[in-house]
Amino acid sequence: MKGISYLTDESSNKKAVVIELSVLQNKPQQVEDLLDVLVAESRKNEPKLDWADVKRNLLAKSK
Repeated sequence: MKGISYLTDESSNKKAVVIELSVLQNKPQQVEDLLDVLVAESRKNEPKLDWADVKRNLLAKSK
């Protein structure tokens, strides 16, 4: 996307995102989608949780 760049380290690993203010102002939904992708990518190696376990824990906490 024009107006968005990544800062990388010497090994070409992405370390930061630079988003021009004009993009933030003119394309907020696209920026939000980009950030969602970045968060998902950063969490891809985290352990997965079974939905039934999550639901059971949430219901137990709400009592």
